[in-house]
Amino acid sequence: MTLIIFPAIDLKGGQVVRLAEGDMDRATVYGDDPAAQAMLFAEQGAEYLHVVDLDGAFAGKSVNGEAVAEIVKRFPGHVQLGGGIRDRVGIERWFDMGVSRVVIGTAALENPELVREAARDFPGGIVVAVDAKDGFVATKGWADVSTIEVADMARQFEDAGVAALLFTDVGRDGMLKGANVQATVDLARAVKIPVIASGGVKGIAEIHVLALHARDGIEGVITGRALYDGRLDLAAAIAVAAAA
Repeated sequence: MTLIIFPAIDLKGGQVVRLAEGDMDRATVYGDDPAAQAMLFAEQGAEYLHVVDLDGAFAGKSVNGEAVAEIVKRFPGHVQLGGGIRDRVGIERWFDMGVSRVVIGTAALENPELVREAARDFPGGIVVAVDAKDGFVATKGWADVSTIEVADMARQFEDAGVAALLFTDVGRDGMLKGANVQATVDLARAVKIPVIASGGVKGIAEIHVLALHARDGIEGVITGRALYDGRLDLAAAIAVAAAA
């Protein structure tokens, strides 16, 4: 099993941004043409893309739909999309548009049956976001923190047929502190669902370590700021993942 590298495109007001610790007031703008950024990642070898409608995550509905549509239209690989997808209509809309996977976070906590039905009807298409602050699940664009532990939430979906769990350590996201590799591996070992690592990746060393843990159930890793700041070379990361 080869670790999948998911370059991230986070959308705010139609622009490509990265947030620090999920704080919308701490956004760094990296470009105003998301589709062009997607194509740059494709040229560097990316076959997968992780897109987040940040405005949608807070609004609870799609806000940057036009930008997402253009990315899906132009990117030749698989697009995984999250942010404000909280009902059946939204899920169906994105699959109809050509998105390969839909990421459900807040709704997975508040309406787990929605996830189960969608996973049944769209095999391999549903990813559950398990965002953590100090080990507890964070929701609504990470603005709220629940009293549910990450592993407990993840186990709810072991028999649901979801494609993967997307685990983000919110305190590290966009901070270049380094991914929380141990917590990610612990979660992957605790559940039978593949886990995607996210939050804080700062360099090639973490890609190598995560790739070595692919056998433990780590399916992929999402990286954003490290790519945009030039600390991580995407082509090199893909090569390291393939060689592990």
